[in-house]
Amino acid sequence: MGQLDPQQDEILKGMEGKLAEIYGATGSWFEIVGSQMDFPDAVPAQIRAIWDSYLMKVHPLGGAVDPIEFAMTFVNTNFPYVLKR
Repeated sequence: MGQLDPQQDEILKGMEGKLAEIYGATGSWFEIVGSQMDFPDAVPAQIRAIWDSYLMKVHPLGGAVDPIEFAMTFVNTNFPYVLKR
């Protein structure tokens, strides 16, 4: 969604080597996580479209937009099985 602050982005980029080692994968942290979750290639664009739609609904109403809250709600709604592992 392009909402990570620079510090969060650096932390995740710093984890790429360890993630690659653990999962025997290559790529960015985002690509490695996506491959472990078996995400189809279209998932990032779909999530972005949902985020953009959310922004269009919330901003005109004067609501505050919290990307962390959005991400947590999105994961809880779409991937509840992950929490049960």
